[in-house]
Amino acid sequence: MKKYISIASLICGALLLSTASTHAQNNTPRPDKLYTMSGIGFSFPVGETSDYLKPKFSTSLGLNLGLGNGGLFLYPKVSLHAYSHNEITPDAGYVYSLQKARATTYLLNVALGYRKIAGKFAWYGFAGGGGGIILSPRVTVNPTNQQATLDNKSNGMAMIEAGAGTEYNIGGAALFIEASYMHGFNKMQNRSFNAVPIVIGIKPNLSKLFK
Repeated sequence: MKKYISIASLICGALLLSTASTHAQNNTPRPDKLYTMSGIGFSFPVGETSDYLKPKFSTSLGLNLGLGNGGLFLYPKVSLHAYSHNEITPDAGYVYSLQKARATTYLLNVALGYRKIAGKFAWYGFAGGGGGIILSPRVTVNPTNQQATLDNKSNGMAMIEAGAGTEYNIGGAALFIEASYMHGFNKMQNRSFNAVPIVIGIKPNLSKLFK
């Protein structure tokens, strides 16, 4: 865990140093003070997480709020990742392991990012942390009446996330593609949670609200 925290700290430090250098060279107002963002894609489990999860679809909603006159921005984001879930062993109190079910994440992360604009294109990186819950299904079978009952287990998950993306300006909005790495500090099925979400979407530019 300390290794991932150190990596996130180094990334944040690099972003801050880069921002300070840019601010010293350019004090003109930024043209991208506020974006909303929405994207769709897939979240790919990696490492031992792929033993029990497979990608289905992902969606995310967030904000890019510019800080100061440089490229620094605050990036709060809500993510919903759906996975195909295959239990390795039944939870305590359950007899059967459920296969080909569905697990869903509800996660809120807040990151610090830095954006570099070059004409209609922009590149950005970010790092931060947050958490939420992962709902995983379980099954109880009653052989007497031949009924099976599904219920969801809420798995609390604290995590860090670091990633990068690129944008293309189309006027009042930007098209984007973004990839990140998520590491969870809690476990499911006695295995760690690690995933690589990749999303594409659109960022409407609401910077006129600040003028």
